[in-house]
Amino acid sequence: MRFSQLLVILGCTIAAFGTIAPLRAEAAKYQVQSGVTSVYHDLEAFRQIGLDLTGTNNTVTPINSNYIVGFNIAPTTNFTFSDTNGFTPLSGTIEHTGTVTFNNQATIGNFSVGFDPKRAINNASGLFLKDTLSGLIVFDLSAPETVSLNSNNLILDKVTLFISPELANSSILSNSNLAGEFGGFARIDAQVASAAIPESANTIGLLAVGMAVLTIRCKNQM
Repeated sequence: MRFSQLLVILGCTIAAFGTIAPLRAEAAKYQVQSGVTSVYHDLEAFRQIGLDLTGTNNTVTPINSNYIVGFNIAPTTNFTFSDTNGFTPLSGTIEHTGTVTFNNQATIGNFSVGFDPKRAINNASGLFLKDTLSGLIVFDLSAPETVSLNSNNLILDKVTLFISPELANSSILSNSNLAGEFGGFARIDAQVASAAIPESANTIGLLAVGMAVLTIRCKNQM
């Protein structure tokens, strides 16, 4: 092999690695479309802090018997997330229909799940559950204990509900010491759709074209 040919091979190899090196897998982005959020509350513990569940309206059957009540995810939902680290909230809210009533007088519902990184304190993840009837944030949410994203189906399981400072200080509870206390569990079973084409698909395509061009050039030079 001539020295000049060796230089050409080395040059092509370096060029190829230079093309490959910047590559990294881009996270896919999804938007929640529909589904059901199931909620479990320790009703006896609620009674001890002065809350007695006395009614529900426009709710649905929860995903399984471990939960007490289910709420349909509404079409107005615009919540987006990426699959980075399994599940990373990006923007928007998950809107629900259905209400619950405590003590025959305090009705809350049509809940909205949103994300605010400033609320990620202690065990809270930054996700929160808001009562849209009053505008009151009622629970801060933990990160899901398990995440399953399979095709167009998303399951966020064992999400712990923590009583929010807003609810603790409201006229419903009037006890600031309850902020951060356990309020139950939630599970979100949602259908999702891709919100953007991952950059990795385009990058791999460009890489294939680039490698082909490099191969042709190298053969011509040799």
